[in-house]
Amino acid sequence: MLQHYRVLDLTDEKGWMCGKILSELGADVIKIEKPGGDPGRNIGPFYNDNPAPERSLYWLAYNTNKRSITLNIETARGKDIFRQLVSRADFVVESFAPGYLDDLELGYFHLSQINPRVILTSITPFGQTGPYRDFKASDLVLMAMGGVMYVCGDEDRPPLRISVEQSYPLAGAEAAAASLIAHHSRILTGRGQWVDVSIQECIARELFMELGFWDAFKEIAVRAGPRRRRMASYQRDIWPCKDGHLGFRILGGALGAQTLRSLVEWMDNEGMAGSLKNIDFDLLDMSKVTRAQLEEWENELCRFFVQHTKEEIYRRAVEKQMLICPGYTPKELVEYEQLKERNFWTQLHYPEFGATVKQPEGFLRSSEVQCQIKRKAPLIGEHNEEIYLEELGISKRELHSLKEQGVI
Repeated sequence: MLQHYRVLDLTDEKGWMCGKILSELGADVIKIEKPGGDPGRNIGPFYNDNPAPERSLYWLAYNTNKRSITLNIETARGKDIFRQLVSRADFVVESFAPGYLDDLELGYFHLSQINPRVILTSITPFGQTGPYRDFKASDLVLMAMGGVMYVCGDEDRPPLRISVEQSYPLAGAEAAAASLIAHHSRILTGRGQWVDVSIQECIARELFMELGFWDAFKEIAVRAGPRRRRMASYQRDIWPCKDGHLGFRILGGALGAQTLRSLVEWMDNEGMAGSLKNIDFDLLDMSKVTRAQLEEWENELCRFFVQHTKEEIYRRAVEKQMLICPGYTPKELVEYEQLKERNFWTQLHYPEFGATVKQPEGFLRSSEVQCQIKRKAPLIGEHNEEIYLEELGISKRELHSLKEQGVI
């Protein structure tokens, strides 16, 4: 869909997802790294647990489909080369501190003088304006200041962040969407613009999910306080079964009664329902369940689940419309028939590893195109000659000189 467009990606890990999404939509994304490579290449885990900048699986995951060049935009010659690249680009994505590019005379005002159609997308912790504009922040800080931690965890304990980093990929996805909205405007007006993405604001907007919880559990939400979504917070979410684990939660009322009735009926047919037979699931209020009651029910459910495989339980759940799902391992996902049928996986060969790595295919498909991962994540400066020699006409002698000077 974006095969005729070019993106210059100046981001660190805060913005990698933005370039990845645009690349999967077909754009030519050129990842511009500092000489020596992006510091994010040192983030693990690493292939075969061997730490090295070219072996970061974290880097590989977010930078497929991109080309890589090295360039020091703080040098005079580096600025000139960057301006040449901007004259040919459609998007520039960056995640520097506010004011950094302006100090180099490479901010939006300067870039728009070179290329009035260029869209500059800036991804920062708190945005380009306001009293926090110059503050730094980690994923933990952003999850806290975006409000999500306030509703995570047990109501009688401090807030928790979600276990896996969420803020950076979320902001990158929203930055990609915002860039494409600006692109739509450019199609209509012929001019680019500056897109300002605050990661804190991206996180705060995700609290819309709390409205659904409030609608379903008004009374429980009032009683249990901010971290109320766990209700009987000591109950389990993950259950052992004969060949792995299941995802399931004991819920009464509108959300859970049908599931529990069907499940207990199945258990009763096998003589394993125990005390669960005596519960009115329509009136069950999990905020009033004691720990002793819950442990008794959990023990009965565990005894039943371990008699059956994930597939048995999953098929019965589909048949009876029960809210129970299998917990697949990575190996099971790779072999999962639904994903295979839809060509979800692609094979990318990494000569530097002497191995082929299986990764998810592009995220979108339509009646016209399917987004694809056509290129492995690049080595440091892998495409320097491709861009500098073939496109910009820099000679090999000058290229060598620029390397010695630390420009590329």
